[in-house]
Amino acid sequence: MPAMAQQASGPWLVRARAVHFDSANGDSTGLGLAINNKLIPEVDVSYFFTPQIAAELILTIPQKQTLSSFGTPIGSLRHLPPTLTVQYHFMPQGSVRPYVGAGVNYTRFSSVNLPAGVSIDRSSFGGALQAGFDIPLTGNWLLNFDLKKVYIRTDVSAAGTKIGTFKVDPLLLGVGVGYRF
Repeated sequence: MPAMAQQASGPWLVRARAVHFDSANGDSTGLGLAINNKLIPEVDVSYFFTPQIAAELILTIPQKQTLSSFGTPIGSLRHLPPTLTVQYHFMPQGSVRPYVGAGVNYTRFSSVNLPAGVSIDRSSFGGALQAGFDIPLTGNWLLNFDLKKVYIRTDVSAAGTKIGTFKVDPLLLGVGVGYRF
């Protein structure tokens, strides 16, 4: 029954999620760089080309993060990380419909406030992996659980010379609701 209901509805799916942003904080600069973890809002829009294949655009608002060196705050930045994935939705397993996805992320860093002479590249392209599942509620509404790994990296420079790479590479764990139309 859930499979027939999902196929009978339209090709669009919109979700709103609360997402825990957990940064990997990989740093090759020797400065012990890290950004804070936080809860962020997320909205995505999916279009189903077939009952199993969909494209999903994942959006949020620019996120302000505190940048620390060995645990001491040294500045802040904002990042806007839209992500586009292609998903495969498996046939329902009972009332649960699992999916996996892969795609690309583009992150734009802005409002960078770092110590004098320190800078970062303002753009990052990287891959994105995703797995999750939807549970039908009532009508076209559904409950969603989603896990993503997004690869976000930026080169760090001091006095105009590259000193290493900072890898944000967050794990994003989300829960939310969706509506299929």
